[in-house]
Amino acid sequence: MIEVAIVGLGEWGQNLVRSIQGKSAKLRFAAAATRTPSKVAAFAAEHGMALRGDYRAVLADPALAAVVLATPHTLHAEQIVAAAEAGKPVFVEKPLALTGASARAAVAACAKAGVALGVGYNRRHAPAMMALKRMVDEGTLGRVLQIEANFSSNSGYRQGPAAWRANRAESPAGGMTSLGVHALDAMIHLGGAIGRVEALSRHLALPIDIDDTTAILCEFRAGALGYLGTVYASAPFWRLHVFGSEGWAEMRGLDTLVTMSRAGKTEEIKFPATDTVRLELEAFADAIASGARLTIPASELVNGVEALEAINLSATSGRAAAIATD
Repeated sequence: MIEVAIVGLGEWGQNLVRSIQGKSAKLRFAAAATRTPSKVAAFAAEHGMALRGDYRAVLADPALAAVVLATPHTLHAEQIVAAAEAGKPVFVEKPLALTGASARAAVAACAKAGVALGVGYNRRHAPAMMALKRMVDEGTLGRVLQIEANFSSNSGYRQGPAAWRANRAESPAGGMTSLGVHALDAMIHLGGAIGRVEALSRHLALPIDIDDTTAILCEFRAGALGYLGTVYASAPFWRLHVFGSEGWAEMRGLDTLVTMSRAGKTEEIKFPATDTVRLELEAFADAIASGARLTIPASELVNGVEALEAINLSATSGRAAAIATD
């Protein structure tokens, strides 16, 4: 059992704790740090977590094997570097960072220190996603030609004007940083690195001043094309569709995969519901305990941040934005 600390106990930080505490033999949250301890004292006590004064106190505690960050996006890169310099593996909620330069610095710091870096793209652990990835890798769909994705929800309405997610600096291209990056990561997972994007992003419905409707075209370096939509002010929805030269496969929600061959044969596969949040944290624990490979290669993490940065640049400039190769 690995004992870790969580930094940030807002809505999602508490969800991370609930997914693991008392349910996993691999990982336990032993401590927590937050900007306003009085607001979460009861939650921490309920889940057996000691409240620490600040992030430095967490990093200085030798009893804590790692840290989990559920903090504002603008803090991620600096906090990851600090964890690496303290010799602690770190799991960070998505996105890893908001600029390609800061993402590369965070990845480099973890590599230099030899510590694991996990990022919260829990949908990679959904059985339907894993089955779709196998189809792509095994060539069942032929050459990947186009990938379509949409991740939307009503969660933008839960953000009051004082919430950090309601700040444009924390939420470039609106719902992209809370929702769309999951679909963006899935597209990179299936289609490889993205090389160019063109985006439109608008504030149409939310009472807070961030964009809520974003549409993106992209070009993968391998040649395939893609498009992605994310709406932060609608009903919940997830769809991921891969078109190949031999057929297509569509992930509908997290538990259903529908396929059609070029010859017209169709199949629908239903998978059991899975706690993907728990699975991603347990995969992080495995990487610490035994050196198991983490789910997401560093190159894909960095390309995802570079693509997010390019999407925001394109949305604000009105022009396509290219992502430079290393």
